Amino acid sequence: MTHETSTGSFDTDSAPDEAALNLVAEVKSCRDILLANLVMAAETPAPTFGEEARVRFLLDRFRESGLDHISSDEVNNAIGFLPGASNSRTVAVVAHLDTVFSPKEPHALSLGSDRVQGIGIGDNSLGVAVLASLPLLFEKLKFRPQYNLLLLGVSRSLGRGNLGGLRFLLENTRQKIDEAICLEGCPLGRLNFTAVAMMRGEIRVKMPDEYDFSRFGVHGAIYHLNELINRILEIPRPSRPRTSVVFGSIEGGNTFHQLARDASLRFEVRSESDEVAGMILQKIRFILEEVRARSGVEIELDEISWRDHGGIGFDHPLVQTCRGVMESLDLQPQIGPSMSELAALIAAGIPAVTLGLTRGHEVNTLAEEVEIEPMFRGIAQILGVLQALDDPAYNEKGAVA
Repeated sequence: MTHETSTGSFDTDSAPDEAALNLVAEVKSCRDILLANLVMAAETPAPTFGEEARVRFLLDRFRESGLDHISSDEVNNAIGFLPGASNSRTVAVVAHLDTVFSPKEPHALSLGSDRVQGIGIGDNSLGVAVLASLPLLFEKLKFRPQYNLLLLGVSRSLGRGNLGGLRFLLENTRQKIDEAICLEGCPLGRLNFTAVAMMRGEIRVKMPDEYDFSRFGVHGAIYHLNELINRILEIPRPSRPRTSVVFGSIEGGNTFHQLARDASLRFEVRSESDEVAGMILQKIRFILEEVRARSGVEIELDEISWRDHGGIGFDHPLVQTCRGVMESLDLQPQIGPSMSELAALIAAGIPAVTLGLTRGHEVNTLAEEVEIEPMFRGIAQILGVLQALDDPAYNEKGAVA
């Protein structure tokens, strides 16, 4: 399939390297505005449930780009709509607005010659900046698709947000979405088209104020948390469907010589089966109840977020289109399941993929940074896919459900 643009004929089956390189060059010519949008997005704090300032930034960029149809909703999703030439179908481009960092953390960026450093830069300020820049890039390429383009900066995605912004929008919009592309800052080459069943939770162990330490020997909260970990590890997990329990972080105690009065464990259950994930979670609940009853300590389970298993096939035209574009740009697809906004789209029956934009380092730490040069290929990848989706031959492959 081919698509004629100002950069030449872009063939997603065997795209000429020259056309792909021309597309990268067009993106690179917009370096200043891309980096400006990246700096403004990243320096605007957007903790989960507190994305208002970043919503204003994104809507301002949409307005400055000449979009007439912009809005926000009750849960702070930022929405831009570019009507298509034929209005035949709608493609959504999605980036989550929130980061894991508090507004109290320093959000100033360090912009170098080859990389940008700052908290939240790869997850997901870069995705937001690219979303803000798409109307400009379309104008640069003189590309107006036949389909409608829906630009979504979604709120409440991370942690306790549990994809709440996108879930709300999908449940309340009247606009049918035919395909969707989710933007994540890192890593470049990422190609997700399935979601695993997942439950994230936090176990908190607290010693009661009246706890008699002589009752079971001299034990504190860490001892009981360790017992819980060992018991959870004993839960049988099948190799098919693939299933795992991930212990993400442990906290507890204050010093060397005092018994910890409280401790906590953050964990995640993952499986290719909703049923298996649910069964393991139920076993964890039983273990907690047993240890609580036997030990007399306070044990709480906070179930923070969940995802359902699902996805589209490797042979789906959307996946094959992405692979063709990536390979034309000399990007090796890194295929695996995702727990991003893709999960909510899949649950709503919308064919979707998640793509990465550049190489990043120390993501979700205070030393987080992204590389600038690979960014241009990553953005060209998004534009190449959006161009390919406008090709009539794409629809002939039966991609639209």
